[in-house]
Amino acid sequence: MAQGSGSARQVTILGLSLLLCLLLQAGIAESAVYAVGDSGGWTFNTVAWTNGKRFRAGDVLVFKYNPGVHNVVAVDAAGYNGCKTTRGSKVFKSGNDRFTLRRGRNYFICNVVGHCEAGMKVAITAV
Repeated sequence: MAQGSGSARQVTILGLSLLLCLLLQAGIAESAVYAVGDSGGWTFNTVAWTNGKRFRAGDVLVFKYNPGVHNVVAVDAAGYNGCKTTRGSKVFKSGNDRFTLRRGRNYFICNVVGHCEAGMKVAITAV
């Protein structure tokens, strides 16, 4: 009888291990990586870039741009609507910046003078 319960325990542990692996893979598979602006990169008139896309919390946005000309700032709704860098916002300047979307609205602008006002901003809703 002892051998039978040991085998059952091994099968249970193996089954739980497989289930854990499947759950981890499912979580990874659900996340998508998006290049903001597609092949054009992060530039002017990216407001409509989100059309037809479905974003989820955990998806990653990659902002590719010329760091000598642009930047990217994650802001709140007021910062987005007013094209202002809000208190506590960090300005990213690498030219290859990555952001993981959180559930709800996510706002990004370029805070170089005049760029946000010229359409270099994007608002994304992640479900």
